[in-house]
Amino acid sequence: MSWHRELLVGFDLETTGTDPLDARIVTAAVVELRAGQPVRRHGWMADPGISIPAQASAIHGISNERAAAEGRPAREVVDEIAGALTGHWQQGVPIVAYNAAFDLTLLAAELQRHGLPSLDERLGGRPIGPVVDPYTIDRAVDRYRKGKRTLEAVCVEYGVALDSAHHADADAHAAVLVACAIAERHAMVAGLEVEELHHQQVAWYAQWAADFQGFLRRKGTSDAVVDASWPLRELAPVAG
Repeated sequence: MSWHRELLVGFDLETTGTDPLDARIVTAAVVELRAGQPVRRHGWMADPGISIPAQASAIHGISNERAAAEGRPAREVVDEIAGALTGHWQQGVPIVAYNAAFDLTLLAAELQRHGLPSLDERLGGRPIGPVVDPYTIDRAVDRYRKGKRTLEAVCVEYGVALDSAHHADADAHAAVLVACAIAERHAMVAGLEVEELHHQQVAWYAQWAADFQGFLRRKGTSDAVVDASWPLRELAPVAG
């Protein structure tokens, strides 16, 4: 049976900003689905410990006042999210995240910020995964399709309903459905073992990064550098 008909776990973060090395977690969701049907859901709201910019609140709807009143301490939330993800990986269950390099790098940075064990450490030193990133896969298998590659746009392309975009629970659920829809449309993706798919995405992402970096340099940004790491960017070492 193909990986997309087995248990998959959707993961999404809503945050204070767009830089995964600096932004903080505001809400998070981990959604378990089997053959596209929800099995279990878990959600978090954190008090991020910094002010949530107005533009971020406008996207996900969480104000500073609400985060302070309803959010739990960020350190506890970060630890629990990491524990949930690594628990699934230890059982060989794929984590599905749309633009995984953002969410997983941000989570890793939060773990480092709070002095908590890294994802690798929680897995006994082995690399994280398997990860399924519909953003990376779609960009590779339908490279020349015009239009945006936001989750909302890709949901339209694959006929997936997304009624509450930028809510972590809805986005995590939609990411899994999009991954399944891509596999249904592209037999090559469905035919890979999930570990093979993980490694294929490493190569696909690196190729995209090289192509995009070349594009930026041709357009005049001669020093442009696009990080080619997937599914996790390297973090700066902790000072001291």
